[in-house]
Amino acid sequence: MKMKLAFLLFLLQSTVFAQLPEGFVYVDDVIPDIQFELRYCLNNNFVGEPVAGYHAEVCILTAQAANALKKVQEALKKDSLSLKIFDAYRPQEAVNNFSEWAKNVNDTLMKQQYYPEVDKRNLFRDGYIASRSRHSSGSTVDLTIVDLKTGKELDMGTPFDYFGKASWYLHDDLTEKQKENRALLHNVMSTYGFRHYPKEWWHFTLRGEPFKNQYFNFPVE
Repeated sequence: MKMKLAFLLFLLQSTVFAQLPEGFVYVDDVIPDIQFELRYCLNNNFVGEPVAGYHAEVCILTAQAANALKKVQEALKKDSLSLKIFDAYRPQEAVNNFSEWAKNVNDTLMKQQYYPEVDKRNLFRDGYIASRSRHSSGSTVDLTIVDLKTGKELDMGTPFDYFGKASWYLHDDLTEKQKENRALLHNVMSTYGFRHYPKEWWHFTLRGEPFKNQYFNFPVE
């Protein structure tokens, strides 16, 4: 009986104290008050179901990216605002899942919500889907800003992961408030060391990222 209990305790400790690869952290360990809606763990994404490689709704980044993001969060909190993360580290397995999904042109379950103006056959050609992602290097994050007084996301003009020119940062057909909200996100992220991707208002990568051009495949769990 004692040996059995000892073995069970060992298994429990192995699960609870499982370590991320060196250089990676759980973001809420660094920024306890940050908000999450990790879409690829859920059904509310352009695939329409949880994505391969996402085993738990936890957010992982490199330590450098998480610490830089903490400075962004502290700056926003002064104005009763908070970051909300949609995706951070993304395993290569998930990127492969996206590629396979994109090849199945008959699966258009989420088209009206995420790519109403784009033919699914052109997702690779137009750069919406690729075989590699900066997210897999661990220092890229997709996010928005939430008003802590109302609990609502700021209006950025499109949803996260909307495939189309309306998601381009400098898209013209936006209200002044939408442009202002995008500029707020862009400027605060830039101030603390992130550069944006011009075709996705939500997408930022840490300058000087530690694992540039390295693509990890450990699961999100």
